[in-house]
Amino acid sequence: MMLNLIDKIGDWNPQLLRELKGRLKILPVAIALIISLLGQLVLFLFQLKDFPGENYSIVGQYCRLSKSYLQQQETLYRQSSTLNTAISSLKRNKGFDKASLLDLQTELKSTNVKLQALSKYISENFCPTNQLDMQSWWQDHWEYIFLSLSVIFIFTLLVAGTYLLINNLANEERRGTLNFIRLSPQSEVKILTGKLLGVPILVYLVTLVAVPLHLYAGRSANIALSYIFSFYAVLAASCIFFYSAALLFGLVCRWFNSFQPWLGSGSILVFLIMTMMMVSSSGGNFNNSTAWFRLFSPFDITNYLFPNLFHLYNGSPLKQLQFFYLPIGTNVSSIVGFHLLSYGLCTFGIWQALKRCFRNPNTAVISKLQSYLVVAGLQVMMWGFTLHYVKNYCPPTLVKQPSTCLYDVNSQIGENFILLAFCNSVLLLGLIAILSPHRQAVQDWARYKHQGIWNKSLLKDLIFGEKSIALVAMAINLAIAIIPLIVWIAVAPILNVHHNRNLLGFGNNVHRIHVIFALALFITFMMIYATIAQLMLMMKTSKRSLWAIGTVAAVMFLPPMILQFLTISPSKNATLWLFSSFPWAGVEYASTTTIFLALLTEFSVLALLNFQLTKRVKLAGESATKALLS
Repeated sequence: MMLNLIDKIGDWNPQLLRELKGRLKILPVAIALIISLLGQLVLFLFQLKDFPGENYSIVGQYCRLSKSYLQQQETLYRQSSTLNTAISSLKRNKGFDKASLLDLQTELKSTNVKLQALSKYISENFCPTNQLDMQSWWQDHWEYIFLSLSVIFIFTLLVAGTYLLINNLANEERRGTLNFIRLSPQSEVKILTGKLLGVPILVYLVTLVAVPLHLYAGRSANIALSYIFSFYAVLAASCIFFYSAALLFGLVCRWFNSFQPWLGSGSILVFLIMTMMMVSSSGGNFNNSTAWFRLFSPFDITNYLFPNLFHLYNGSPLKQLQFFYLPIGTNVSSIVGFHLLSYGLCTFGIWQALKRCFRNPNTAVISKLQSYLVVAGLQVMMWGFTLHYVKNYCPPTLVKQPSTCLYDVNSQIGENFILLAFCNSVLLLGLIAILSPHRQAVQDWARYKHQGIWNKSLLKDLIFGEKSIALVAMAINLAIAIIPLIVWIAVAPILNVHHNRNLLGFGNNVHRIHVIFALALFITFMMIYATIAQLMLMMKTSKRSLWAIGTVAAVMFLPPMILQFLTISPSKNATLWLFSSFPWAGVEYASTTTIFLALLTEFSVLALLNFQLTKRVKLAGESATKALLS
């Protein structure tokens, strides 16, 4: 029977069979089983140290008598405090009645004696065994085990699994067997699925052995099966997402060598710890444009399903989660479905990149068309969490009158403007690095396209072509990212139903025309960075990638660093800040004319750079053609 199963696995996915044969050996399997069973035993025994026995405190949580004794103690404390206050108040009066003072002191002494006697009784006596609420203790005991195993599952599966996958690809690359696998007639999906299912098989085994205890503990703690299986579904989806990302990272970022698995799994570990701390501290809020990225950690949904995980007073902030004003956090099905949809869409996108990169690791991770979809999809998600109903605008009122806070959509978007700009900047800079082709690819493209610059085939090639320069594609991506902001700025006066003087939420000195100019400066700078990167990638040196990264980084960060070093603030000299990579800082203090002149200057720089790039591309095409003919 086992041989038939192995044959079926081999027929369905030979790569999976190869991975399983290398790992499912007696010693590794035995070690995995021992680790899992021993860990479960330690967890169970650790909780038993608090088992309420004969020496359990009479005011302990699980003693039925604790409530009455604590109430008596609280009453005596309150009486003592009241009497002390009365005595102090009486002594402040010069002609106080000494008899009244004596009565109060006598009563205070009697109260303190009773309090001491009660405290002594509580410390010297234990809860009778027949008054122990063992049912509640066992329920809390099983809940503790259930929640502890839930956290252990998350860290074990995501951190250990990603490490094993990245390390496996790195080892295959070093041994040269990865190129042999690439020549296999199997599809990319089958090969990578075999990796995903087979490489972390021992991690799966450790987890699966603990699942029965996890299920039993959950049911013993009166946790609904639907919630438990919802947790399993989200955890499985997160594993597929992070494992797929690990495979892509292992294929694309080969230059990290032996440090690669530590970097990948360490990044996920830091991400999980940070999100767990955010959830456990105060819960935070989700009424900002970056909330979607936090949802990729399973801790928020785990805290939503099992509120006692971090014992938050106000419950999970996911209950107030909205997406384009839709209250998806009010229902378990909707919030779990949203998590699964997010994981599913991103996993699908990663697998499209995996299929591109597996056979040819030197190709771009995504195509130009896919980059447009990525940018558009990110705008939908970020704007969905930005448009969140929250009372964020408190108009000024008369003195000593309470201010009534209202919802103002312009204030909400204005508060998220910097986050939107930052996320889009990071995304667009990443796309510059991904989409910009190297010298050889541009030469191959230019050899056939150095004539008919404005014909339709060339324009189509610039928009969708794999080897063409990426400037047109970057302009389209910039337009996709900026259009929602332009639309908002255009309709902001219509949305200003509360007659807020601070229309866009940037301060009274910043007008709509300033924000439009700031967006134009942002677009120009991004296009300058893209052009510089493409020029550097056209160099003949083998280190052209490092030159591109270094030059773009210098242009981005050196000007603001120099201005900060010279203590030139935007309020003192806004013009200089308009020529830095952070023009937003100078927009508030610069006049419209100054901003327009700065924009004109930067546009001239962009035109000169593009003229130089066009010359280089033509020269590369002509020289390649001559070399081919000769």
